[in-house]
Amino acid sequence: MHSYNELARLFEERFRKNTPFPDDPESLYEPCKYLLGNGGKYIRPVLCLMANELIDDINEDAWHAAFGVELFHNFTLIHDDIMDKAPLRRGKPTIHTRNGMTAGILCGDVMFIYSYRYLSAIRTSLPEVLEVFNTTGIEICEGQQLDMDFENSNNVAMDEYIRMIALKTSVLLACSLKIGAIVGGALGDTANNLYEFGRNMGISFQLQDDYLDAFGDPERSGKQVGGDIKSNKKTFLLIKALELANPEQKAGIHALLQTDSPDKVDTMLQLFRQTGAEAACKVMIRDYSDAAFRFLDKVAIPAKRKQPLMDLAEALIARDK
Repeated sequence: MHSYNELARLFEERFRKNTPFPDDPESLYEPCKYLLGNGGKYIRPVLCLMANELIDDINEDAWHAAFGVELFHNFTLIHDDIMDKAPLRRGKPTIHTRNGMTAGILCGDVMFIYSYRYLSAIRTSLPEVLEVFNTTGIEICEGQQLDMDFENSNNVAMDEYIRMIALKTSVLLACSLKIGAIVGGALGDTANNLYEFGRNMGISFQLQDDYLDAFGDPERSGKQVGGDIKSNKKTFLLIKALELANPEQKAGIHALLQTDSPDKVDTMLQLFRQTGAEAACKVMIRDYSDAAFRFLDKVAIPAKRKQPLMDLAEALIARDK
């Protein structure tokens, strides 16, 4: 069995050698190569390979699936950046900032299509793979739309927020695991339990993201604390604080949402602590991670073979950046 780091290195090596884009037209494909050349953690394709290796040695179908998943993920990043008007991705200019809006849209589109080209090379249970992948693609679009809708809503309920992050973030992690298992020959309970492991892990991962944006160490994360607070982004912390706040605290939160004062972040952090939202976030992170591990326990594979997945999940959930 390979560790996450070992598989990430193997994936990067093969992915760079097999990057599908030609040279012409350069205005279309150069930005695609630029984005992929910026690196990444390769969590989703590695999860696909890990799930495949749970069943047997990693096969060629798993590599095709991993390439397809990674290209699809990068397609979503390109279009997310356009919708979010984000100037940077992985510390470098986003494609629409660097090359223009047309390039951003077309690069995302062609990357999406190339992801299907890789998937079409799969020879094991392709209809089942496409059903999982297509459902996931639809769900990610639904999650992104909900996220955009929440920007203009002052009354987002917690169950709505959890549903949004599950669709936008978690389902692709879950899909990667399930597809890797399917092309390894696993169907039924094994594939479904791995899916639920990934879905719950993804929710825990996103809640940890919310927490670190507010309470993380900027020297370790390399990010400015309170970015979500400054942009009034709907996060678990904000929604839970409004849910738990007394009338005075709730008025204070709403006042902060209307201002860009220098002490906005510090004051909001105090309210997150005082209302109990900070503590509730920690509890929820652990609740979803515990649920993830319960599903992994149900996978009828020897524990030793599942250890790399357990190690990766623990690292993602316990990370401080």
